[in-house]
Amino acid sequence: MVPLSADAICERVGSVTRTWELTPRQSVEAECRRRGDDTLVAGCVDILDGGAVDGELLGVLAGPAAATVLDGAEGGPTGYWPRVWALRALLYAWSDDAAPAVVLALDDPSWRVREMAARVVARRVVGPAFDALVDLRHDPTPRVRAAADRALTVLVEERA
Repeated sequence: MVPLSADAICERVGSVTRTWELTPRQSVEAECRRRGDDTLVAGCVDILDGGAVDGELLGVLAGPAAATVLDGAEGGPTGYWPRVWALRALLYAWSDDAAPAVVLALDDPSWRVREMAARVVARRVVGPAFDALVDLRHDPTPRVRAAADRALTVLVEERA
């Protein structure tokens, strides 16, 4: 897939504007209506699996911030931000097909990715993440430990 230019992402009508007048949730929900939930979730899983980053999808997931990343800042398209944004989208659009990628993201080198993955586990009650969450209770980053604790509480309460 050919990535869109930063300007094209920011100017896309219907989901992203230069000031991104939508919340991330609104943007994801609008894109689900346009592409379908399964297609959006599959795109997020592709990002988490290290596949090519779809610039248009990244614009939906991150708004104008996507342009900066696509231009090479913050580690570029292979940096951690696309994975964080893909996981955040999974808070609002879901398929059980995404669960294995979310569980793997709990072991990501970036603490931001691990934290967001734990949040997704809690929201989506991803039972197979239990053992990885137990390990994250000893993560060096307090925010990751807190997210892991919350997710474990949810899994235990839901008996996942």
